[in-house]
Amino acid sequence: MKVAIVCYPTFGGSGVVATELGIALAQRGHEVHFVTYKQPVRLELISNNIHFHEVHVPEYPLFHYQPYELALSSKLVDTIKMYGIEVLHVHYAIPHAYAGYMTKKILKEEGIYIPMITTLHGTDITLVGNHPFYKSAVTFSINKSDVVTAVSESLKRDTLAFFDIKKEITVIPNFVDRRKYDHGSKDCKRSLLAREDEKIITHISNFRKVKRIPDVIEIFHRVQKEVPAKLIMVGEGPEKEHAEFTVEQLGLSEKVIFLGNSSEIDRILCYSDLFLLPSETESFGLSALEAMTNKVPVISSNTGGIPEVNIHGVSGFLSAVGDVDDMVANALRLLRDEALLEKFKQQAFEVAGTFDIHNILPMYEEVYREAYKWRYKNAFD
Repeated sequence: MKVAIVCYPTFGGSGVVATELGIALAQRGHEVHFVTYKQPVRLELISNNIHFHEVHVPEYPLFHYQPYELALSSKLVDTIKMYGIEVLHVHYAIPHAYAGYMTKKILKEEGIYIPMITTLHGTDITLVGNHPFYKSAVTFSINKSDVVTAVSESLKRDTLAFFDIKKEITVIPNFVDRRKYDHGSKDCKRSLLAREDEKIITHISNFRKVKRIPDVIEIFHRVQKEVPAKLIMVGEGPEKEHAEFTVEQLGLSEKVIFLGNSSEIDRILCYSDLFLLPSETESFGLSALEAMTNKVPVISSNTGGIPEVNIHGVSGFLSAVGDVDDMVANALRLLRDEALLEKFKQQAFEVAGTFDIHNILPMYEEVYREAYKWRYKNAFD
């Protein structure tokens, strides 16, 4: 099947999932076309089955903000016609589903009917989409999609609660390709980052307020007083500068390593003993899943879709949002007991196996087949 995928090409979870999905589809023999304003960060190789089409937004003095949706729709129309695309899969309701709908309408005028699958990832619903300025557009875009999927049961519930949705929403969880995290052939020397007696604690995010970065630092601050440890902070975002200042004020500069954005998440997690994710909300918690795949237990909040990924008392521990005391206690419980820590590492790996891409990919393929089969019926809706 010929599939066009629209996503954000950045380090965020939705872009990562969309890119990994496209790569896996190509490996299964599908022809995949990524359409976005920059080559996705996880898309390292263009092959016979993987193509990238860059969306250029011309600069016009008339526009205070350049109309990306218009440029994206035009590029999609051209790509679909030129390559005979059979299914359009957009990740994020705004602006991608909105642009996808316009693409469908333009193509319909030429007798071309393209089914559109919209995958909801989280902030397009809980933050951006729920803003009064965008709510009507998000509702419209979702209802005009031929198929709608969400990455967790929690996100599905939120979507139905926040918007007047007439479409069925199918839950297809996020995933990891466990083959990419096989460390058998990798140099996993902990000595590169910490002494032999130190534990390595990791946090990966986009450093927004919703990630509760001060909680990450406070948890580590207390833990390192009891157990020798290093903290690795991976990512970029608006809260990073304040985090660096806080670390310096607490005298932790030699114990906290800020790595910025990285394409070597697997290597970083390979070193890690514990992962912190005390977020205010998470639609799924992809970073936690990546940690678990690397045999890293997770200390997290119990919000949103995280409990669907991090199983309390099995792959890690869940606490109420902002309950730093409980998170510290759970972290110390694991870090002080080597046998228990090793048990949780193995259990985390086993839980992550249920989200392996080979279990999830067939769900998307089935959605594509159904959407394609009913494309003419839905073309006039």
